Amino acid sequence: MEIKSDFLVIGSGVAGISFALKAAKFGTVSIVTKREKRESATFYAQGGIASVLSVDDSFDAHVKDTIEAGAGLCHQNIVEMVVKDGPNRIQELMELGARFTKRMVNNIEELDLGKEGGHSKRRIVHAQDMTGQEIEEALLKAVEAEKNITIYENHIAVDLITHSKFVKNMSLQALSREQNGDTCWGAYILNKKTGEVRTFLAKATILATGGAGKVYLFTSNPDVATGDGIALAYRAGATIANMEFIQFHPTCLYHSKAKSFLISEAVRGEGGILRLKNGTPFMANYHPMKDLAPRDIVARAIDFELKKSGADCVYLDITHKDPAFIKTRFPNIYEKCLSFGFDMTKEPIPVVPAAHYTCGGAMTNDYGESSIKRLFTIGEAACTGLHGANRLASNSLLEALVFANRAYMRAKEFINKSDFTIPQIPAWETGGAVNSDEAVIISQNWDEVRRFMWNYVGIVRSNKRLERAHRRIENLKAEINEYYWNFTVTSDLLELRNIATVAELIIKCAMMRKESRGLHCNIDYPKTDDKNWKRDTII
Repeated sequence: MEIKSDFLVIGSGVAGISFALKAAKFGTVSIVTKREKRESATFYAQGGIASVLSVDDSFDAHVKDTIEAGAGLCHQNIVEMVVKDGPNRIQELMELGARFTKRMVNNIEELDLGKEGGHSKRRIVHAQDMTGQEIEEALLKAVEAEKNITIYENHIAVDLITHSKFVKNMSLQALSREQNGDTCWGAYILNKKTGEVRTFLAKATILATGGAGKVYLFTSNPDVATGDGIALAYRAGATIANMEFIQFHPTCLYHSKAKSFLISEAVRGEGGILRLKNGTPFMANYHPMKDLAPRDIVARAIDFELKKSGADCVYLDITHKDPAFIKTRFPNIYEKCLSFGFDMTKEPIPVVPAAHYTCGGAMTNDYGESSIKRLFTIGEAACTGLHGANRLASNSLLEALVFANRAYMRAKEFINKSDFTIPQIPAWETGGAVNSDEAVIISQNWDEVRRFMWNYVGIVRSNKRLERAHRRIENLKAEINEYYWNFTVTSDLLELRNIATVAELIIKCAMMRKESRGLHCNIDYPKTDDKNWKRDTII
């Protein structure tokens, strides 16, 4: 079955939905999302959006903070472009109905700007501590009213349809065109409920699938974060960059039943102090900004203290603040902690680091275009040059909004070209694949990937650990590949295939980079080597 539209968007977070809303003014849009439309990393984002909206702040200051956090690998032109476009994108969200937290100053209502680690000024626009949910709901409400948009829930991408792989009987003209780079015409998409693989064709395909936190055993990410877009792009032949830079959020709630619950950066931004079990604060030993140091430094500091003491967690203490302030500023975090038996107004919160954000991804230009024609990547699945070796807090939603807008500006150019036709694409073929009665293989391999990635390719790495991880991923890839070709595709199998692909990319990039920089810390190369490695790691 073929489904044609002008634009195919894979993913329903802030990047994909923002793009779809704008593109719908020029053509039809298909949004494919592998669970319900609200189930994305955006929905769970607590902190906010970094943007210069105060007279006390400046674009130059935001640029400087971003570049300092990025440890020498940020692309200056991209940083400046994103930072300067931020206020426009915030205004758009408010016009769509997003209700950000405000405060009264001299009888004038203004945005209540928060402060987070690595920021020199208060510039975090937030909706209490549920910013992502507020943005997602505002965007989806607008999408649901748009006749040109069709959402396909519970659909997951199998593979991108590229000219070189799937177009049969290419003409000489087409062959000539392909010599200058491949072209994407859409994707094969699995309907999870029926098991049917459909052919989705489009004049522009946008990967907005989010990050890859589920590659690791402990993560703040929702279950959907299996690196699908990055894996799809890589298998299609797109350039991938900087996958060694995985950001570990320093503070996830430590509790056996608190799956993936993040304690926002904003808690430290509002005065929270990290302490050891005996109550001793320790961040002053690691950075002049103490508890407001960038995330990579805080995560490594916690990791070091835990390994030194053998403790299971450290503690985040904001009990010195007024209880009313805590409950008003962090209502969601307060209630969640309370449900697990912790009153954050009276006692410190037990926390541990967890995989949080993928700074690398499919490499793009300043319009979100990948190295494959008509294929865009936006949001966390992309490597735009904004984050460098470490993302500055709350720059992620900002990047998603800015690049969704820029991708729309470029992609709309494809719609009205008279010389454009989508070539004939073959239907999905199952071949000799049969239904599997060995699902335990998927769960076993899934668990093994996540465990060795956590143990060998985590916050602190070494050459030996990376070599072990590389041997394991090579063996697992062979097993997964054999399983993939012998059995009918399922959502679980596709996600396993994707996390294995992303794990391989992280390991390869980490082995290539012979230094420590930003989020990549290798004890065999403890120093930063600007002479040889002040550059992107490209696969």
